Amino acid sequence: MIIRDSLILRTTTRFLFPLTLVFSIFLLVRGHNEPGGGFVGGLAAASAFALVLAADGLEKARRVLRVDPLVFVGTGLAVALLSGLPPLLDGGAFLTGHWLDAKIPVIGHLGTPFVFDVGVYLTVLGVAATIVFELAEERP
Repeated sequence: MIIRDSLILRTTTRFLFPLTLVFSIFLLVRGHNEPGGGFVGGLAAASAFALVLAADGLEKARRVLRVDPLVFVGTGLAVALLSGLPPLLDGGAFLTGHWLDAKIPVIGHLGTPFVFDVGVYLTVLGVAATIVFELAEERP
């Protein structure tokens, strides 16, 4: 799915790729207290890699991602699962929200819901990247 000889797309991708990843992190952090969150942030991150795929090809997109997308899926599921365990230590229900007393600049009060959102972000990034990469593979 490479767009051949598109200097404009390749040049634009160099600027849009890091901006899209930063925007995806912004969506993740903002979604902790306002609209956004792990799902839409993960989709935005996956779209950055899809842009590299369109501009420079599948191999370059895989190199930029650095790890197999399924690693993100497994890691995200593990993080989301682990975010539900702290309440069990206090005798609460699984996935009950727990927050730190300290307020962190930009993020606000950090708690298990944010950790769960990070798990969702990683899972969605991995699933969407896997789908895009599989669709782009050339098969005989």
